[in-house]
Amino acid sequence: MSFAFEAGRLYSIIGPSGSGKTSLLRLLNRLDEASGGSVVFEGRNIHEWEPWTLRRQIGFLFQTPHLFAGTVGDSIRFADEQMSPEQVKLCADRVRLRHDLIDAPVDNLSLGEQQRVALARLLATEPKVALLDEPTSALDPANTEAIERLISHLVSEHGITVIMVSHSPQQVMRLGGQALLMTEGRLVEHGPAGDLISNPQTEAGRRYVNGEFA
Repeated sequence: MSFAFEAGRLYSIIGPSGSGKTSLLRLLNRLDEASGGSVVFEGRNIHEWEPWTLRRQIGFLFQTPHLFAGTVGDSIRFADEQMSPEQVKLCADRVRLRHDLIDAPVDNLSLGEQQRVALARLLATEPKVALLDEPTSALDPANTEAIERLISHLVSEHGITVIMVSHSPQQVMRLGGQALLMTEGRLVEHGPAGDLISNPQTEAGRRYVNGEFA
């Protein structure tokens, strides 16, 4: 596939199970290595970047939060142990996480709170791109709505490019931005999210929207 993501925009990647959505996401910051082709970030092939540096610029949020033993603050400071208490609070503020939770053990948090902490940890590196792998799939409706608001805020207020895998056409419609439809590892259709979901232009798009494959 060939596609150029523009800075400071929201992109949702949709498609049936096994279509390569998460695989694509993992290639973009070298969590997995491509067998061919190339990915260019800021004018350089991503293989010219040190992996650690690249992943600070292109952060990844997993479907299930992976936090470290200790406090919320410990998890936020993982990428930079020299962060001041004020910087930790700023990261918490960006994901609407209460300050009184910063010193709380991560094991005491709800799943929705854990996902916010994981997002705060990602933002602590000041990334230019955030890769989100179905970030709300394990959350209840209230926490899903809260995370969706945060995603929109990252784009509109902070200018972060968000590339998100979603299993929900309804979520893609709510968030807006651009949508990319993948099937069998190929990009088959892309465009404004509302247009792609409400009026797909390909047979694969129509089948997906009509629920003919999951």
